[in-house]
Amino acid sequence: MTNSKFRTLKNENRQISTYLAFMLIPLSGFAMDIFIPSFPDMVKDLHTSANQVRLTLTVFMVSYGVSQLFVGNIVDRYGRYRLCLWALAVFAASNILIVTANGIPFILAIRAIQGLTIAMIVVAKRSFFVDVYEGEQRKHYISLLSIVWSAAPILAPFLGGYLQEMAGWRANFYFLAIYALFIFLLEWRFSGETIEQLSPLDFKSIIANYRKFLTTKDFITGVVILGLSYSMSILFAMSAPFIIENRFHYPAVNIGYSALCSGVAMLCGGLMSKKLLHKKMFPKLYMAIFLQMGLAVLMFSGLVLPNSIYGMMLFVFLIHCLTGFIYNIYLTYCLTRFSKNIAAAGGFTSGGSYIVTSVISLSVVNIIYVDKPQALAICYFMVAILILGGLLSARKD
Repeated sequence: MTNSKFRTLKNENRQISTYLAFMLIPLSGFAMDIFIPSFPDMVKDLHTSANQVRLTLTVFMVSYGVSQLFVGNIVDRYGRYRLCLWALAVFAASNILIVTANGIPFILAIRAIQGLTIAMIVVAKRSFFVDVYEGEQRKHYISLLSIVWSAAPILAPFLGGYLQEMAGWRANFYFLAIYALFIFLLEWRFSGETIEQLSPLDFKSIIANYRKFLTTKDFITGVVILGLSYSMSILFAMSAPFIIENRFHYPAVNIGYSALCSGVAMLCGGLMSKKLLHKKMFPKLYMAIFLQMGLAVLMFSGLVLPNSIYGMMLFVFLIHCLTGFIYNIYLTYCLTRFSKNIAAAGGFTSGGSYIVTSVISLSVVNIIYVDKPQALAICYFMVAILILGGLLSARKD
């Protein structure tokens, strides 16, 4: 089945389309994180609770995670270009709808739609590099994907803090709408279809792959550990705005700086894992998780550093650095576990880990009222115990 009825990418537009793809890859991080500094303002303006506002993040993550489990097959069946344009248009319009909202239930419904559209955009643009490039060029561009993606969780809350200070929480969604519309116009003008032949939906093959993933214990344990690791970062994102603004009485800009610190820590941990790639896997993972647990205990005790934003952020930086270390090790492991089904395994890894992250992070903040660094330390310790259990389970095999 060919894609001849769709406009194909012109060779002279290949470079600008590559730039546009890199501009769209971080959109998932921006959609998820940019409004985090606005959590306290949303609670006041929408007359709701902190947990309800946190749910806007969880709903997006669940939708984004679940969508990645099947959207790759849809993009292969109907093409990248047309679906990406539709998803961008819907995403832009959805942000305008959120701006006009006066209640959380409506926002939650829109955020679920946003998770689906962002999954479609990201999967389509990941596939772009496989469609368009070959050999060393393909390796080069694909190696840049994780670097470009990791920039969004670092920069988004930083930008969101300033938008919150200037114009309130709705400014974040105005920004997302304008950004999406801007890229939509450029995509419509310069891009085109990149897949040479559309693939029919083979449900038997899809079910067989997913059955294989679900029954491979080391792989599924790895996905769970990935989700648990990333939940530490999300727990901080859900809690930091209320701790920094309500307890330490700093403005939203400082929430953005704290998120920047968290993102840099995750990046440092990932780079550290690459440096220690030659070391045995489980000993370095055990060392990292025991260090995390020790840091969480020290953070809870308050004996090492004063109960201040600076003391809290030092512990957060160190714990998140170790989180990035663990996350990168298991991400590499899961993505290379099934070399013959790397695309499907990648979608399952990303989608499954996001689902675990959303469930764990929301459950923990509902169990523990996180209004001070000590409560955050308890959350870190709880998740670290779960990760240790996962490592012990995986090691038995």
